[in-house]
Amino acid sequence: MFGFYRTAAAVPQIKVADVGFNSAKIIDLISQADKNTASIVVFPELSLTGYTCGDLFHQSALLDKVYETIPEIAEVTAKKNIISVIGAPLRFNGNLYNCAVVLHRGKIKGVVPKSYNPNYREFYEKRWFKSGLKVRNSEMEINGYSAPFGTDLIFECGDYFRFAIEICEDLWSIIPPSSYYSAAGANVILNLSASNELVSKSVYRKELIKQQSGRCIAGYVYASSGVHESTTDLVFGGHAIIAENGTVIAENERFQREDSITYGEIDGERLFFTRVSESSFSDSEIPEGMEFRNIKLDGINDVKNLNRKISPQPFVPSSPEQRNSNCLEIFSIQSAGLAKRFEHTGLKKAVVGISGGLDSTLALLVCAETFKLLGKKNSDIIAVTMPGFGTSDRTYKNAVSLCRILKTDLREINIQDDCLSHFKAIGHNPAKHDITYENVQARERTQLLMDIANKEGGLVIGTGDLSEIALGWSTYNGDHMSMYAVNCSVPKTLIRYLIKWVAENSDKKLRDTLEDIINTPVSPELLPKSEKDDIVQKTEELIGPYELHDFFLYHTVKYGASPDKIRYLAKAAFAGKYKASEIDRVLKIFIKRFFAQQFKRSCIPDGPKVGTISLSPRGDWRMPSDASDSVWN
Repeated sequence: MFGFYRTAAAVPQIKVADVGFNSAKIIDLISQADKNTASIVVFPELSLTGYTCGDLFHQSALLDKVYETIPEIAEVTAKKNIISVIGAPLRFNGNLYNCAVVLHRGKIKGVVPKSYNPNYREFYEKRWFKSGLKVRNSEMEINGYSAPFGTDLIFECGDYFRFAIEICEDLWSIIPPSSYYSAAGANVILNLSASNELVSKSVYRKELIKQQSGRCIAGYVYASSGVHESTTDLVFGGHAIIAENGTVIAENERFQREDSITYGEIDGERLFFTRVSESSFSDSEIPEGMEFRNIKLDGINDVKNLNRKISPQPFVPSSPEQRNSNCLEIFSIQSAGLAKRFEHTGLKKAVVGISGGLDSTLALLVCAETFKLLGKKNSDIIAVTMPGFGTSDRTYKNAVSLCRILKTDLREINIQDDCLSHFKAIGHNPAKHDITYENVQARERTQLLMDIANKEGGLVIGTGDLSEIALGWSTYNGDHMSMYAVNCSVPKTLIRYLIKWVAENSDKKLRDTLEDIINTPVSPELLPKSEKDDIVQKTEELIGPYELHDFFLYHTVKYGASPDKIRYLAKAAFAGKYKASEIDRVLKIFIKRFFAQQFKRSCIPDGPKVGTISLSPRGDWRMPSDASDSVWN
């Protein structure tokens, strides 16, 4: 469903050289994974015999039992939809190979030999096995079953799922086979491994898998031998890892003494979109003469219910440590970008409109950090608060408090009289609180900031964020315009965390002000406030929660997800928080506004890109202003 495939990494109990016992364990775990609707289950390297058989690999009794048993396991899969990949030693043309055997629907669909056999320190694989690196375009017989054999096999299982196999040390090589497989179209790599445990080795192993899955823009399913291998000299931990494009989506606890299966749902559609949107991937060609055979597998299990955790706030790391690290980096990028702009223009002052809301607060904090970098005083930051018809006491007081704490050049200009004069000039009734009423105020504020900047030799700092840019939640040539927009690629959900991070690293006076700003409802305050001084115009009551809009934005722009898929993911991510009807309502608003407001994005000011998503028309997002949204509705 929607390109998701449930993968499984199985680590069975084994008895070294006891093929019958190991076969029974493998069959049991295949059945378990099939019941859990896994599309594919991967077992460790040489799982049918055990990896640590040593010179027993040269015993005919052991090898004959392997040849007898593989067809028996294949028969068990006859009425199952799951693909099973097991490890076994197999003979071919007078040599012995360390192999992965692909079983599906009662057949042996293919056999892939290991390319790189380690022969250093604790490893002596060349003593028993020949490298399969150059084995291509061959066929193998296993007790009457014929199967494609070689390192040129890619298995095609339907839309967005083409897998290939490498074995343990292959991943550690200079150019892993998975790199070539991926360039040839495989988007999921399976690794049957027997990686012993050493201090810190698991960390390096995990990083290798993450890096290779990211480099290949692929899913990576890794299953390693468990604690029941021989411990004569080595101990195996049974590490199972499932990664997707540089992120680990599932991992087990090592050193388990019972059978275990680790499940992870890989998003093949997302991988496809990422690959086609990154030109460097499509430019990565396989060497001339290196050809691959495609093996088709039909009728695999489909994901009915998604178990994968979907983050409701994809722009915000769930780990506090990572979140704090990201906040520091984002803040540094913003201030470094602004510092460069000041150095280039030679301007001495910053001009920023302060409303007491989230966006202008972050912009002012970035200005203060920038001036610190440049060795300038905050008194050269002209912070202008411009109360209007909807300005509440709460936001006004917070704006003034923030500017005074930061020791900026605070200026106050009440815009009500100027706006009333403007209403009169254009013949607008000020009692009519429509879009003209609102936009007159927004443009008046921008005009004042621009004129002050001209007068003082300053740079107008834009405050609008990525979420507002996506929705067009700004006045064209009003707050839409500035001279440098420091928040342009920071979404609303992340801005709260950035300000909170600054607050946590500030003295009590500044922290208290910032925390109250964080807790203030989001509003442009362009409509008159209530008699009780309450904010009447609450943005999220009008267009829906920003966390939903940011979720939709992330999956639309970063992964090209369809509205149906986004709706499906949102219902999983926000289960218990938002009703399906609310998700549907807000998604329709997002799609309508995202398309209709492109004309504003086509002419936005410069600003620093801080994350993987930006809507700059000069770089990340090039969309016609008159595109129809009919396909998305």
